[in-house]
Amino acid sequence: MRLFDSHAHLTDDGFASDLDETLARAAEAGVEAVVSIASDLEDARAALALADRARRPRVFATAGIHPHAAGSFEDTAFGELEALADDARVVALGETGLDFFYDNAPRDAQRVAFRSQLELAERLGLPVVVHAREADAEVAALVGQFAGRVVGVLHCFSSGAALLQAGLDAGWYVSFSGLITFKKYDDVELVRRVPDDRLLVETDSPYLAPVPKRGRRNEPALVRHTVEKLAEMRGQTLEDVADLTYRNACRFYGQLNIEHGARSTEHGTLK
Repeated sequence: MRLFDSHAHLTDDGFASDLDETLARAAEAGVEAVVSIASDLEDARAALALADRARRPRVFATAGIHPHAAGSFEDTAFGELEALADDARVVALGETGLDFFYDNAPRDAQRVAFRSQLELAERLGLPVVVHAREADAEVAALVGQFAGRVVGVLHCFSSGAALLQAGLDAGWYVSFSGLITFKKYDDVELVRRVPDDRLLVETDSPYLAPVPKRGRRNEPALVRHTVEKLAEMRGQTLEDVADLTYRNACRFYGQLNIEHGARSTEHGTLK
């Protein structure tokens, strides 16, 4: 059985002391690939360095400006982001989006950064990783505007039915994290609504460790627990959900060459 952690933050300080051991545990657990998601330009550079180093599991990188960091988004940063995204080891833009819960950056700055990254994704033919928190209506509107132009994933999905439907209507993917294993999680119908070919799984590590590991640092090896819960909720086998989420992640991130650690040079917008 092969697993794909489609969204982790391996450059986080929480992994600074034992990243090699963390990756070894992931490999032992059957994780063949991890995408290390960038929150800012420094993150993206660090993820690229990790992509060079890691061999099993294979690590891929993204380049993007998180809504929390959108206050620093300016022309010079955008130029560097575009240069980073041209690297074949960068398999998506993001994480971008809108977060009106924490409001760590002005909302107008978040809107500018989000739209700019969607436009860049369209120009480069890259997928986009999207964060939405207390901003469903605005995120759904932009998803609709870019439908057919950009393919994205609604990552760590915890939003409502309207945003889910907007994403599915646009041909986007939906990714679930350890949140679905929590006792209070009650959106099983939304989990079941995602078609097999649009389903992804992630850890969002070092955050959101799944039950039965809740309360400790999350890491890619624990993605299996979320796959198990997805299988239970959807009435499918563990093996089937592991296989389809692996194949979906490879397709979403641009027909990944797992062996060589890069996306296809023939990456298209919609797969």
